[in-house]
Amino acid sequence: MIGRGGATLDELEELYRRLYDVFVRVAASVTGDSERARDAVQEGFATAVQKRRSFRRDGPLEAWVWRIVLNAARSDVRRAVPVVGYDDAPAPNGHPERDAELRVALARLPERQRTAIFLRYYADLDYAAIGQALGIRTGTVSATLNAAHAALHMQMEEVRA
Repeated sequence: MIGRGGATLDELEELYRRLYDVFVRVAASVTGDSERARDAVQEGFATAVQKRRSFRRDGPLEAWVWRIVLNAARSDVRRAVPVVGYDDAPAPNGHPERDAELRVALARLPERQRTAIFLRYYADLDYAAIGQALGIRTGTVSATLNAAHAALHMQMEEVRA
């Protein structure tokens, strides 16, 4: 099933089925809209299927697909007028006001910081995989996440003050 290079349709299908919702949530952090995010995920996976033979297996398949999906989401943003806000309901954690505050704080982050946060905490990728998905070095991932955490902390403190 696994050759020297390339990804199989079975591998891509398994990844799609297992992580579809996570891909959509992260793509929504880029597009600002869950419907456009679903379209970006579909487009990203269609591209991955089309280009599966170009996967070199020099890193995880998941990171390779993340990069394709994120590029599709970014392309969507460049083609369309972005929609402000998210249309998904907040998580029922008993603190809907804090969910809304966090969503606003996340939306205010620069795109790379926001995407790194989503890849780390929603997709549960390690720093190396995030670096591959974003096309940056592992040290840059660490610095990006650190800056994002600091910005989120400051924004959330301002809300509480």
